[in-house]
Amino acid sequence: MTEDQLLNILALQHVPKIGATTAKKLIAHCGSAEAVFKEKKSNILKIDGIGSVTIEGLYDKIHFEEAQNEVRFIKDNEIGYSYFTDDRYPERLKHCIDGPLLLFQSGNINLENKHIISIVGARKITTSGIAFCEKLVEELAPYNPVIISGFAYGTDITAHKAALKYNMQTIGCLAHGLNQIYPKVHKKYMRDVEKHGGFFTDFWSSDTFDRKNFLKRNRIIAGLSEATIVIESAEKGGSLVTADIANSYNRDVFAVPGRTTDSQSVGCNNLIKANQAHLLSNPLDVPYLLGWELQDKAKPILQKQLFVELESDEKVVYNFLKENNKALLDVIALNCNMPTYKLAGLLLNMELKGVVRPLPGKLFEVI
Repeated sequence: MTEDQLLNILALQHVPKIGATTAKKLIAHCGSAEAVFKEKKSNILKIDGIGSVTIEGLYDKIHFEEAQNEVRFIKDNEIGYSYFTDDRYPERLKHCIDGPLLLFQSGNINLENKHIISIVGARKITTSGIAFCEKLVEELAPYNPVIISGFAYGTDITAHKAALKYNMQTIGCLAHGLNQIYPKVHKKYMRDVEKHGGFFTDFWSSDTFDRKNFLKRNRIIAGLSEATIVIESAEKGGSLVTADIANSYNRDVFAVPGRTTDSQSVGCNNLIKANQAHLLSNPLDVPYLLGWELQDKAKPILQKQLFVELESDEKVVYNFLKENNKALLDVIALNCNMPTYKLAGLLLNMELKGVVRPLPGKLFEVI
């Protein structure tokens, strides 16, 4: 990308009422960000969904003045960036209609051929929440996933630190530009995170810190990942917003259940109750339901045991799979008349007994 192309993209990104979705629509119609600014206003207004209010101020020179300052910052600080059509732009974000037009990054991020999950949760995480989060990352370490979170207090920093402890790549998605860090107390972790991953943001260096930025940032956390895991959440909170966004992207969501009397478990329990998240009680449910394969070569090969004894519910599942060869998790649950969370446990037991095996895409088949 040339400096002039970068300048035009930043200028378009700077227009107040043109978000990522609208910007992509304009670029698709005109051919490039530069062409958008050269297009006649009357022609732009003919685009479906584009009104005069949306493009108000589009031709204001201030956008190019501010963009020039940002180009200078990017060059002076050697900031990495990727355009939404670039090969190096995160693949999963390309499938999100509101994914960033331009994504900035720092560190040593590598998303090629990786399992990627987001771990989110309460800022005021409980002791048991910390313990589960650490155990989750430890159990997932053999699968070598990338751990995404928001680098904030509580659950976020717990997930990042656990990933570093087990030598896993971890990425912090920031709600501000790469010229600052929030909270400041987490600055001491930045070097390690950039050494074993890095940071993503679509905010500029000139963007002032604002709590509403967290909601915009959450779409990147959800969009980067194949699954979002909510460790703890009150009845309302940013973690639930992230889970909702992940569901809208048709991504898997997991939630850790808790006692009904625990305020920091209300959000997770509600997600599970509304069938908006898988119940996560065992860390290994994650790779099992996502169909992950172990990264090392020491994975034991399951062989079908002779004269294996199945429980009554297991027999129902086994007979259904035997008749249908292979089936999706949700299809099995529907036809065997049992909730998904219960079925997941049954299938795991049956896999250990050597009678079924998981396939990519939540498929299962009889061995």
